[in-house]
Parts: sequence; structure tokens; C-alpha cells
Amino acid sequence: MALFEYFPNYVWNLSLAISLESGGKIGEIVDMCAPIKEAANNGEDAGTLQFMEQWVKMADKLIGLAAEDEEKGRLFSAAAKLKRAALYLFTAERMQGHGHPGRAETFAKAQEAFSKHIRFSNANCERVEIALEDGVMPALFVRGEGEGPQPCVVYCNGLDSSKELLFWSSLPQALARRGVSCLCVDQPGTGETLRLQGLPATPYSERWASKAVDWLEKQSDVDAKRIGMTGISLGGHFAPRAVAFEPRFAAGACWGANHNWAEVQQKRLKREGENPVPHYWNHVMWVFGAKDMDDFREKSADMNLNGVMERIKVPFLVTHGEKDRQISLDYAYQSYDQLVNAPKRELKIFTPREGGVEHVGADNMSFGCDYIADWFAETLGGKTA
Repeated sequence: MALFEYFPNYVWNLSLAISLESGGKIGEIVDMCAPIKEAANNGEDAGTLQFMEQWVKMADKLIGLAAEDEEKGRLFSAAAKLKRAALYLFTAERMQGHGHPGRAETFAKAQEAFSKHIRFSNANCERVEIALEDGVMPALFVRGEGEGPQPCVVYCNGLDSSKELLFWSSLPQALARRGVSCLCVDQPGTGETLRLQGLPATPYSERWASKAVDWLEKQSDVDAKRIGMTGISLGGHFAPRAVAFEPRFAAGACWGANHNWAEVQQKRLKREGENPVPHYWNHVMWVFGAKDMDDFREKSADMNLNGVMERIKVPFLVTHGEKDRQISLDYAYQSYDQLVNAPKRELKIFTPREGGVEHVGADNMSFGCDYIADWFAETLGGKTA
């Protein structure tokens, strides 16, 4: 297994991979990328405006075609086109630097297309808002199949994803099929919470994860004794940290270990390892609400799980791709080795034998998705067949 490498740099290829894994169509992706292939030769930061122009152009075409379907009452067909339009818009927006022209408008258009897609497709997906101390945390609630109160998994973003990309990762649907509900959150520093409310990320994820548990405890179709948590990419810091400090979580997992992200930043300053997005330092300072690099280092200093993993006293799963080019495999072993008080701990390394070897399985997310869904079903009392 390998990442689909259309462009000469990792960051642009990662965006393509995410789009393909989220349901993009290869013909549309080639049509969008062919005009900008040469622009990628100038590095990951240059040419991102051209990237956005091509991807927005395709999204606009799909929105127009969906409107034609809608006029004929063909809402399922419209929904399929709107899904891809929203996906391409989220991808285009994700590639821009903070404050770049058209970024805010592209995000708003993506939100609108996603909302219509969910409505027209009658998807198992309800938008909810969870009260925080200083705002709200928008989330997507996907209900598990079956009768009676279900277990539920809180699923959080990494550095640069959104709840819609979490929804399209297929993990919520895989959990639902196994009788486990899923709450995809735009936690502070991500998605709507960052873009529309300006709420920055915090290393202390239990602050907002506890609010998600508060909300779930009030839902009659959720079993409050069987709530788990997982996170993707930088969620490999947020999920373990939350499970360590919020005793109501019954289990936890990470889709990609992120044991010492503060240390990773020092490596990235030396150009060791790949970045996830263009305009990287601009992005992380925005995410953490930092005014400069010194402020960013101070605000992210506690993005480190040493002394945290030992506090976890419930079952926990660590997964990682063997050939992750962003976050070293060594961090997965560090997280696992420090789970000394978990009654059940497991480390799953995805190898070339199956796939999912790149960062959070960007080469093939299906293996991580199925493995994590099965593990939660077995641990929280769902079903695997």
C-alpha cells in the first residue's frame, strides 16, 4: 500500500488522499488537479490559491447539477452531488492559510452543501450543539443501530480536520452498524468552533470532552455507562488526555498516536517529517490563538502525554501506521508502554500486509476504521457480526 502521489509534494498529495478516502471521484479529482500540477513544483505553500480556484469551480458545477436534480424531485441524486461538492470545498478551504482571500466564503459554502446533502439523503446524522464555558461545540450525532440505550463514542478532530471529514471517514457508520453511536465534534481549535467563534485549541482536552459527556448523559438513547472516546491524528493527544482526566469514559482509542506533539514541533522546525497542511506555522498559531512563535510554544508546551497515559484506568487501544511520515512510529510505542494501569491495552500497527501504513491510514482508511469499530464494539458491548 502507498499514498496516491499525483503531485511532487506530500502535503498536496495528502489532500488528494483525504478526498479520495472521503468519497471523491477520481475523474473529478484528475480534472481539478491537472491544471495545477505544475504549480505544485514550487512547494507546498505556493499555488494554494490556484488549488482552491479549481476545486471550487468543480464544486460549483456539482451544486448546479444538484439543483437540476432537485427541480425534478431527484433528491437522492442531488444529495450524492452535494456530498462531493461539500467535500471538495472543505478540501480547498483546508489548503489555504489563515486569512487568505475566499477562505471564509468557501467554508460557508461547504457547510451549506453538507447540510443539504444530509437532508436530501436522509442520512443517519443529526447536527447538535454542545454548551461550552465560552461558546458552543457543534457536533454530528450518528445513532447506533438497534433498540434501547446504546454505547457511544466521542470522536474528535486532529489539527486540521472538521466534523464533516470525521463523518466521511466511515468510522461513525462502522460503529453504528455495530450498535454503537458516535458523536463527531468540532472541538476548540477546529472546524466551526475555530472559524466561526474563534475558540482556540487547548492541550487540556478534558475541558471540552467532559461537556460532550454531559450532553450524552442527557440523551435517552445513550447508555451513559458505556461512553468511549477516540480521535484522529492530533486527536491522538486529545483522546488519551480526555480519557485520563474524565473518569466517566469507559474506554478510549487513538487513530494515530500523538504522544509528544510539542516535541514534534521542534522536529518540524528542523524540517524533520512532513507537514499536514500548507502555511503550517501560520496554521498552528491560528489554531492555538498565538500571537507569535514564542506564544505558540508556550501554549502548546503541554501537548505531551508523558505522565498522562499512566492515569488511564479503562481499556485503551493505540493504532499507528508503520510508515507514518508525519508522526514517528516511536510515539505509538511510547503511548502503549505507558498504559500501565489500563485493565486492557492494545497496540495495533498497520503494515504493508494490509494497508493503512501512512498517517492515519491516508493510503487506505478502511483498515483503521474497521479495527477501531470492532474494538469499541467488543469493549463497550456492541456487535461485530
